[in-house]
Amino acid sequence: MNKKWIALIAVLALVVFGSAATAVTFITIGSGGVGGTYYPLGGAMAEILTKANIGIKATSRSTAASKENCRLVASDKAQIGMSMGSTLYQAYTGTEAFGQDGKLPLRILMHMYPAPQHLVTTTKTGIKSFEDIKGKKVSLGAPGGGDQILSRIILETAGIDPDKDLQKQQLTQPEGVMALKDGNVDAVFWNFAAPGSAVLEVAAVRDIVLIPLPEELVKKVVETHPFLFPYTITKGTYPGIDKDIMTVADGNFLVVHENMPEELGYNLVSTIIGNAKAFMDITQQASHFVPEEASVGIIPFTSGSVKYFKEKGIEVK
Repeated sequence: MNKKWIALIAVLALVVFGSAATAVTFITIGSGGVGGTYYPLGGAMAEILTKANIGIKATSRSTAASKENCRLVASDKAQIGMSMGSTLYQAYTGTEAFGQDGKLPLRILMHMYPAPQHLVTTTKTGIKSFEDIKGKKVSLGAPGGGDQILSRIILETAGIDPDKDLQKQQLTQPEGVMALKDGNVDAVFWNFAAPGSAVLEVAAVRDIVLIPLPEELVKKVVETHPFLFPYTITKGTYPGIDKDIMTVADGNFLVVHENMPEELGYNLVSTIIGNAKAFMDITQQASHFVPEEASVGIIPFTSGSVKYFKEKGIEVK
């Protein structure tokens, strides 16, 4: 064969196969607003995935968080979205906030970290058990916020009418902190990852008490609300808390489209969990980036995640 033809074929082969080898998949991550945990976590995730040499170039997009992210992923305007479990469940089932959307084609890539419900009081109030909150000034959280949504679920399941059985307050988290400090409220419901800065701020000036939920109540709440799960805030998480506190938790998930290729999903979840230590510089919640916790699910997982967790000895659906 003519040497020129041989050289030309070699060049063409290099172009064709070289291009295939360096093909890049572009990923947009829907995170959250500036100031929340999702926003910096999304930025760190994009950087780590891009540098992982797995053929991915990722960017993080600031969004209005859970609801918007579920819609972005479903419409393929983002390939990964961060979402609270309660919102994700509504999106997947096409209920409540997503009643007009219908069921969205979503899957779980991994569970990131839990957000347990906190019922916080101080030693001055005399509240020692869940039943003791009846007749007391109790903040459910800001109207429409995650604190209040979960508070109402718990109270209604327990047969407590917040309008009749409590001196109901509806305070934002900063307002709740001030009210507990000043003694203007007896107890506050909060929903966030532990340890929460709001609780720590109160604990800096007051002797706090975390009130556990009765075991039977936890069981009923979880049975009727499948996006929630039992959770224990371990002793020592907060100053003066020397026993484990039983409660319920919502989750924070990475969400992908139901049609995500298996190899891509596998590479994503294995890279994120494999770099858990790097994420610790962003948030302590990255300590939950381990297979045993990342495999907690409320809707089906993407096929790549199923494969990854199976390799770790964990069966998920």
